[in-house]
Amino acid sequence: MKSRSFKLIAAILVTILAAVPAFGAETVKIGAILAVTGPASFLGGPEARTLEMLVEQTNADGGINGKQVEMIIKDSGASPEKAISFAKQLIEEEQVVAVIGPSTSGETMKIKKIFEQAGTPLVSCAAAEVIVNPVARYVFKTPQKDSYAATKIFQTMKSMGISKIAVLAGNTGFGKAGKAQLLKIAPTMGIEVVEAEVYDKKSKDLSAVIAKIKANPDVQAVVNWSIVPAQAIVAKNMRQAGWDVPLFQSHGFGNIKYVEAAGAAAEGIIFPAGRLLVADQLPEGHPQKALLTKYIADYEGKYKEAASTFGGHGYDAFIILKAAIEKAGTDRAKIRDEIEKIKNLPGTGGIFSFSAEDHNGLDIDSFEMITVKNGKFVPYQGM
Repeated sequence: MKSRSFKLIAAILVTILAAVPAFGAETVKIGAILAVTGPASFLGGPEARTLEMLVEQTNADGGINGKQVEMIIKDSGASPEKAISFAKQLIEEEQVVAVIGPSTSGETMKIKKIFEQAGTPLVSCAAAEVIVNPVARYVFKTPQKDSYAATKIFQTMKSMGISKIAVLAGNTGFGKAGKAQLLKIAPTMGIEVVEAEVYDKKSKDLSAVIAKIKANPDVQAVVNWSIVPAQAIVAKNMRQAGWDVPLFQSHGFGNIKYVEAAGAAAEGIIFPAGRLLVADQLPEGHPQKALLTKYIADYEGKYKEAASTFGGHGYDAFIILKAAIEKAGTDRAKIRDEIEKIKNLPGTGGIFSFSAEDHNGLDIDSFEMITVKNGKFVPYQGM
């Protein structure tokens, strides 16, 4: 397994380097810790491919400040233990100027302290709000905040006349953090959580959990906060039980593959996400439209697969670091300082504006409420 992982890392690095001119003595060396393989490869795979593509494009255009970019991608397989080891390797041995990733919230929380102590910027591609709240000086993240996702869901529920709900969550870092935000925010918005269940992320059948919450006649809607495969399993089990209350998913539902996995049961699912999923439906002149349409065309043309919000998190991490390095050079502390100064930078997830108090840089308007209609993502227009 160790040999296979090494070969994979080497293959990724060779692919990136082969597409650019020979490196001189000085390069801009950036690390990445991503779940390229394993249970979270649906996150890390698109992130790694996006970074590979962006490095090729950047180096073909002359690099950053005239220096070629060297991207070292480590495949953690979503293992916190591997993430810890790779973090130390990238900082101490490879001496990278910054690191992108990890792909998952659990990994990110395990390595935050390492980057703080080393004074090295980390731009996570994971979603949990606890990554940046409270703020850690050297830690940033690109996905929108859990609290904003929960708020957008509840706003939509209120417009539908829904006031009593069930909350489901997988037993992952992402699931636990999301559940905490839902339970915290619901009372402030007039929503009562009458059922709340946490299930094993490896479950292949959640019909017993669905039966339990369905038995409560007060439940008007369900919110499921999880990663795959549970997103599709919950939808299927609800439909199999003949339960047609609205199903809301977290902002982790932003990949058309999940719709395909759920089949007909995905119809009508409502969830918050960045505008990448509906880029073709944005008005001309929207500040994200040109960037989104180019990223989608470039990614899908190169890799022959649908672009997703997950690859977008990697895209945003790269352009944030690129913007900071262009001003700071390769000094780690100065890169950190320049990230905090970034204002109104269009990305796939929204328009980024960082500060000393905000290391996510996105506001609630970065979310669009989206639904599934005829197997496709479309903006939610109300019932």
